[in-house]
Amino acid sequence: MKKNSSTYRIFEHIRDVDISEQDIYDYDIDILNQLLIDHTMSAKARAEANDQNKVVNIFWATSDYEGTVMDENGRIIVKGFQYKDEIKPENITGRNRRIVMPRVLKDKQAQIDRTKDKAEVFTPSWVCNAQNNLIDEAWFGRKEVFNQEIITEDGSHTWVPTSGKITFPEGDSQKTWKKYIVDNRMEITCGEAPYLVSRYDTTTGESIPIDRRIGLLDRKLRVINENVDNEKDWYTMAEKAFKHTYGYEWQGDNLLLAREALLYTYIEYFMDKFNDKDAEGNYVKDANGELKVPDKKKILNAARWISWNIWQMDGLKMVVPDSCDNQYETDLFGLKKKKVCDACSKGKMIGHIGVKCIIRDWNLKKPKEWKPKPGEDPHSQPWQKIEFSSLFFGRNVETEEEEIK
Repeated sequence: MKKNSSTYRIFEHIRDVDISEQDIYDYDIDILNQLLIDHTMSAKARAEANDQNKVVNIFWATSDYEGTVMDENGRIIVKGFQYKDEIKPENITGRNRRIVMPRVLKDKQAQIDRTKDKAEVFTPSWVCNAQNNLIDEAWFGRKEVFNQEIITEDGSHTWVPTSGKITFPEGDSQKTWKKYIVDNRMEITCGEAPYLVSRYDTTTGESIPIDRRIGLLDRKLRVINENVDNEKDWYTMAEKAFKHTYGYEWQGDNLLLAREALLYTYIEYFMDKFNDKDAEGNYVKDANGELKVPDKKKILNAARWISWNIWQMDGLKMVVPDSCDNQYETDLFGLKKKKVCDACSKGKMIGHIGVKCIIRDWNLKKPKEWKPKPGEDPHSQPWQKIEFSSLFFGRNVETEEEEIK
């Protein structure tokens, strides 16, 4: 099979609601590994070990998989599926290839339990659309930019996409299509990220065609597809769109689903732009039976941006989930003693002793006085890595003027 052949299952099943980790693994294990990495905990491990090769993955942060996964002999597998265990490729491929699935495909009792345990409630796509429309109404200064919301005769809510190319305010240098692409967007407690990408309705499981999608990142990619005419420009602008789209989530399985949804969205919009379609909307293969798909290196890069921008965090404390309960100090007698988080005890938002989450400001330039810390790789642009909590306490945010000339 050719290196970038479209006959890989990842492309043949690009529109599936339930994304297969096995398909990603078979295409390139490095891409799956990238989708599983926790950059905050990896940075901590590298600094402690003075080893820049240390990697820590996101962890389950849910007990849903404890006692539910069995081996070929019907025995329960304990290791690898406990609440605090990292999610490894072997946990979600092979015999385990279908254990992680969207909420809507889980059994009803599992949905109820997750709602009780973590207040997990997903939002219908029409509500996501209505709220996202408010953001664009404020940005564009007019209503119904991307679609028109309607209520049908039976009382159900839906929408009709606007026809033609999205128009931008004339004579305003701050309201161009390129400015729209680099305007930051973030979904808090994102679950499977329905506000960012809308491959399916998270409450019904219904697949949503690409021309009807309503996510914040979907809208950016629609604008890109309407304004570029070659692959080079598409790659450049898609990178900017992804680097300016953020989200965080507590539970590791949801986080993985969100990351996968963004990655598949990247592939889908490329394929939709550069492949012909038949009358039914299916992509038409060339004489060699191939479709145009993104270059593998580009997909890997996209997985890297996504793993940075969609991260695991306790949104109330702005630290890695449960990390306040896992901090220790050594007393005068050399005994380890668990620290008590005063902020947790008093219900404060700031001052937590847990591991503060690191995100990336992709615009930051290398300071002249910068020097690497132990375990840091200078080639990874560590000066771009900032604590998320710093965004709320007076940090100056650089503009994107140079980026979008």
